[in-house]
Amino acid sequence: MGLIRIGKTSLNKRILNLAIPNILSNLTIPMLGAVDTALVGRLDNVYHLGAISIGGMIFNFIYWGFAFLRMGTTGMTAQEFGKKDEHETILVLVRALLVALICSFILILVQVPVTRISFYLIDASPEVESHAAIYFHIRMWAAPASLALYAFQGWFLGVQNARYPLILAVVTNLINIGCNVLFIKGFGMESDGVAWGTVVAQYSGLVVAIGLYGRAYSGYTCQIIRRKILEIEHLKRFFAVNRDIFIRTLCVVFTFTFFTAESATFSDDVLAVNTILLQFWMILSFGVDGFAFAAESLVGMYIGAQDTPKLRQAVRYSFVWGLGLGVIFSISYAMFGQSLLHLFTDKDYLIWMAWSYFIWTVIAPLVNSFCFIWDGVYLGATATPPMRNSMLVSTFLIFLPVYYLTRPWLDNHSLWLAMLLFMAARGLILTVYAPRFIYQPLNKNTR
Repeated sequence: MGLIRIGKTSLNKRILNLAIPNILSNLTIPMLGAVDTALVGRLDNVYHLGAISIGGMIFNFIYWGFAFLRMGTTGMTAQEFGKKDEHETILVLVRALLVALICSFILILVQVPVTRISFYLIDASPEVESHAAIYFHIRMWAAPASLALYAFQGWFLGVQNARYPLILAVVTNLINIGCNVLFIKGFGMESDGVAWGTVVAQYSGLVVAIGLYGRAYSGYTCQIIRRKILEIEHLKRFFAVNRDIFIRTLCVVFTFTFFTAESATFSDDVLAVNTILLQFWMILSFGVDGFAFAAESLVGMYIGAQDTPKLRQAVRYSFVWGLGLGVIFSISYAMFGQSLLHLFTDKDYLIWMAWSYFIWTVIAPLVNSFCFIWDGVYLGATATPPMRNSMLVSTFLIFLPVYYLTRPWLDNHSLWLAMLLFMAARGLILTVYAPRFIYQPLNKNTR
């Protein structure tokens, strides 16, 4: 498990070895969303599509906020792995799992008031609200497994193992897809079938994660020193890093939640169309994030090893691969957009509406891939304050003002314009911060 000395050519190979499994595992997530959308989009009533969108939006507003259990765990684990400190490497996982367990039970306890507040704030039709509430309450029972999986996935990436997250993603999402098809097509369920499919899949994934850890990393277990689990200095760092990531993630979730909620104010049809188009953005993000995850693993390891030249190369090469993939996505969307829309719904009027907003989907990969790679670099460096600050600025000084200023003239286009500028601002601000927060601290330490 020691560090491997690699040259320029082999660094590209190492990036691909980490990125390709991450891309494949990430693509199973929007694939699941696409299957869900296609299944529910073919039900008789369009409000079922709105229900999984609104119900998933409420769930994700809370659930994605705890994505720090994946993001923070990767960076901290990679740095300890780079230092060859096996005690702290495994203790990062233990602390993350403890936090996951505590947070999941709190979420289950507060789910009823959360839904009441959410539907007070969201302007959706009674049919959408009713089915969205059922969907949300069912999915919430998967919280313990879902948050624990975040911790395991982040830890595996931190120890430079991208294969195990791929196995987890494939197994979990294939089970999810299979259950959804069975529950909807076989048992005649509706949006509630999608929720139950998620519950079964998440607990199945957790069992697999524990098995994978036991197979390859059981030797780490003897390195656990119980009195060090709650050591103040390490806990302070753990919570400081994850606090910033939590705030950053809440801004992302708020932005997408606001986007969905405002879509509902136009009409159920606009909500359905925007839900479909967001699937294209998700497919892009999960694809480019493969290289962002590779950047997390490598940047964290090289910072832990105090290797400045390899750090700079890893950042530079990650951008080349990530931006190149973004260009491929843009070209593919431009060439095959209408055909792809038919995969999500068989309703011609929804396809016609979606096509009128599709230009934003074509432009997005060229902008979004830039900020996604920077996210991976900053997470690997655990340089979380600038991530937090850039997200606050992009959300509250860019996204919201642009939307409210342009809505009277652009209608639904204003949401897409605001979203695109939100992404662009994130990438620009992180670029400005990079010399100070990514390279300068390491240069000081190596003098």
